[in-house]
Amino acid sequence: MKIYTRTGDAGETGLFDGTRVSKSDPRVAAYGDVDELNAWLGLARASLDRSAASTPANPQVAEMVEQIQRDLFALGARLADPAHKIAERVSKVNVSNEAIERLEGWIDALESELPPLRRFILAGGSHAGAAFHVARTVCRRAERAIVGLGENAVDAEVVVYVNRLSDLLFVLARTVNARGGAAELEW
Repeated sequence: MKIYTRTGDAGETGLFDGTRVSKSDPRVAAYGDVDELNAWLGLARASLDRSAASTPANPQVAEMVEQIQRDLFALGARLADPAHKIAERVSKVNVSNEAIERLEGWIDALESELPPLRRFILAGGSHAGAAFHVARTVCRRAERAIVGLGENAVDAEVVVYVNRLSDLLFVLARTVNARGGAAELEW
């Protein structure tokens, strides 16, 4: 199979149900933002291995990020399926309340090791921490794009998941910076 298909050469792409839409379609933009988020998370995960934030506890963070990346593929599939043609039995593409609860559990566990926030902090710190901060902002953009599709355009869990994920990404940035000894700069 070749990487190029030539089917998008006229500026269109296909959705899961076979519908052809412009590559500038809001739905395509939304799952493009999710794809960009996934790539930034890949950079953040790779940065854990080579940054000053690399500690024995960070393999746990890498495992979290890998699971999130898998979730984001599922979320992207849901966004590419406006007609809900993906069978419910295909659990690989489900974005469930359990996934949201998993994010909340991770947030609670990680926050327990961090000092409480008293002021806004500047994005940065270690390479991994900075990558998580960028991922957080891309996540917020994806959230805005998804919400912009309209109230019934996606399952409610998709919006909740992305909202909770941005919170987790902020906590992950703080966590890897704290574990690596990178000071938080207050605003």
